[in-house]
Amino acid sequence: MQRTGYPDGYDVTHSVQLLRARHSSGGQPQFIEALARAGVAAGVDGIFLETHDNPAAARFGWTNALPLADLTALLLN
Repeated sequence: MQRTGYPDGYDVTHSVQLLRARHSSGGQPQFIEALARAGVAAGVDGIFLETHDNPAAARFGWTNALPLADLTALLLN
């Protein structure tokens, strides 16, 4: 994408999604921070990730969400 002159982004939380039968999904959010850093190191122009103040209480995507309390540390480090 970058060769075309358009910015590219990396959807981190979909990268940790685990697809299962009947369209339900789970996830491995413990890898969000490492994959976000890897994407930035690889040169993506931006990252997308789901975050929630209480992922276990979120209606959708909670298995793939970064706790909001962890967001600042991820973005600053």
